[in-house]
Amino acid sequence: MQSIPSRYHRVRARVQEKRSQWKTFFYNAGDLVAFMARFFKEVVRPPYEWREIMYQCYLVGYKSTFLIGLTGFIMGAVLTIQTRPSMASFGAVSLIPGMVSVSVIREIGPVITAIICCGKIGSRMGAELGSMKVTEQIDAMEVSAINPYRYLVVTRTAATILMVPLLTLYADIIALYGGYIAMNIHDKATMQHFFGAAMHRLEFIDLLPAIVKSFFFGYVIGIIGCYKGYNARRGTESVGIAANSAVVASSLAVFIIDMIAAQITDLL
Repeated sequence: MQSIPSRYHRVRARVQEKRSQWKTFFYNAGDLVAFMARFFKEVVRPPYEWREIMYQCYLVGYKSTFLIGLTGFIMGAVLTIQTRPSMASFGAVSLIPGMVSVSVIREIGPVITAIICCGKIGSRMGAELGSMKVTEQIDAMEVSAINPYRYLVVTRTAATILMVPLLTLYADIIALYGGYIAMNIHDKATMQHFFGAAMHRLEFIDLLPAIVKSFFFGYVIGIIGCYKGYNARRGTESVGIAANSAVVASSLAVFIIDMIAAQITDLL
């Protein structure tokens, strides 16, 4: 049997370990909040890095169109195919376009687009800035009197804020086209009739929250990805850790924002 002093020391060690973990968690959370708040101060201060912002918009937006379009097409087609048997049993096949449009535009389109951007864009930013941190390029920019936060973080975050809503609208349109193609597998419907029925079911309250929350999705994807890379530790292993943690943290933030937006929309 273990003596009472040995049990006491073991319990005390565990308590101290938990206390240290919680202390680290709150320290990192506070550091992230300060990092996120700094963006709003730096983004309005000249000079503005327009060329770098446009280049990041190209990387975030244009380079993601194929993946977002393919995902949106499959999303709309699968949603139509899966719901048709249930709707047909009630003789409500004509309601499928409206169901697809409301589901995609209000919830599925923004969230799926944001999650794909978390994996593709957030991980790239975390790995890119992490490698710059490891190779001391960020330190060299500070020594050269260049503000690395403004050049690296503000430009990338601004690009995601601008491009994620556009990618969301693009995914919504492609998803509706995918639903139209899937609809014509068993039924015959013209594109004008399908899109007319889809738009007829939409209301302003369906469009506005989806567009607004996509801006917040873009902000958290960009700022969290940059934060994980900007604060990476020394060593090559930290680059992979920064990329992986950027995907996990930004995905979690997307779901939290979506939950809050759903509650606010329900109150409206």
